[in-house]
Amino acid sequence: MSSEADEWNKVLWERQPFPDNYIHPHSFLSSLRRNPNFKPYTYWPLVLLCCAITQHLATIFTFLAVFVRLKERWLDARVLLWVSIVSFFGGYAMYEILSYSNLGRGAFTRSNTIKSSLLVFLALMGLSPVLRTLTAATSSDSIWALSACLFFLNALLADYSSMKPVRQERLTSVLSMNAAISSSVVLASRLPDDLAVFALVLFAVQLFALFPILRHQLQVTPQVAQILFTLTLCVLSFALTLPLSVSVAYIYAGISITVTFVAPGVLVWAQKYKNEIRGPWDVAVPRLN
Repeated sequence: MSSEADEWNKVLWERQPFPDNYIHPHSFLSSLRRNPNFKPYTYWPLVLLCCAITQHLATIFTFLAVFVRLKERWLDARVLLWVSIVSFFGGYAMYEILSYSNLGRGAFTRSNTIKSSLLVFLALMGLSPVLRTLTAATSSDSIWALSACLFFLNALLADYSSMKPVRQERLTSVLSMNAAISSSVVLASRLPDDLAVFALVLFAVQLFALFPILRHQLQVTPQVAQILFTLTLCVLSFALTLPLSVSVAYIYAGISITVTFVAPGVLVWAQKYKNEIRGPWDVAVPRLN
């Protein structure tokens, strides 16, 4: 039988004195492979990649802290408006510096950006009275629950990948931005006056629509800059949340530490249990030239 088996070829187009499901007993496990596409992770590069998630969570808690201060009249809406304007020009200048090496960014692109920003500014100013009365017939408990679900969806679907030479917007990132803006509009409808609504929605547009663009650029900067930027956002959001609620501040700190340091460690630890087996029993994959 072994002499006949030595003449067996693993092809279907050739007529052989063996059944179609015949397997050579000595070569059955010769092509066995374990984890062929496995690339082991290391801890600190994973921590650095998780900084994008930590930055996004910091923006959410920063926005919520600002909303509570506006709702309780502890923050003047004019102050938030000026902070938003200064932050916009500072972030735009940083974006221009980081993308200076990219080709094709000229005066035409800058003029379109300025025109779009002015249109958004004027549109929000005109819609503020409408947004303030948007949820007047809805109970506050429903508003808080809806806002929490939308922010959870925003964090779940956000694009945390780094900037690529040619980058296209993903559908999930668009849905994430829409969820955050919708939640911001819903919360803004609980504010007492039109100026506060306008300032909060403008602040939300900067945090959830413009800041992710800048964050993608920051992910290709040196690691020290990314770490310092993440630490600054975390300290700022924690400092804004702590006076409002100590328990919420500690919960936020626990979430940030878990996402940044614990989750990468669990992933590295779980790699030893990965055992993917490939062999001749797998479905054949055609290879085309």
